[in-house]
Amino acid sequence: MNPSIEREGFSERLQQALRNADYSPESPTQLAREFNIRFEGRPITVHAARKWLVGEAIPTQEKLRTLAQWLGVPAEWLRFGGESHAPDGTDSTARFESADVKLMADLQRLDAHHQALAREFIRMLVRMNRQK
Repeated sequence: MNPSIEREGFSERLQQALRNADYSPESPTQLAREFNIRFEGRPITVHAARKWLVGEAIPTQEKLRTLAQWLGVPAEWLRFGGESHAPDGTDSTARFESADVKLMADLQRLDAHHQALAREFIRMLVRMNRQK
């Protein structure tokens, strides 16, 4: 496949995933900031984020996996496109609504104590829901 077409396709899917997760596909600054919060390797620059958004570059596999996990999409779909579901019709990765993705990002911004409280509260709600 033509590398230019591959990059453009990746850019379109990245922008779509950002919109679905309530992030702006027009802000390389926001993309770089949000990505760097989640990526354990060397941070990306705003320039690198811009190149992803305009179809001038495709991130490394490691960065692609981080993007996919953050945005709640399969890494294979983000990189190559096509069907975002496994052949049997089930999701190939855990899928989240955009509000859930935003909630998880908010949870990550809390300090460790408040994260633990939020997780325990959610576990309690799940236990209560099972008892119904």
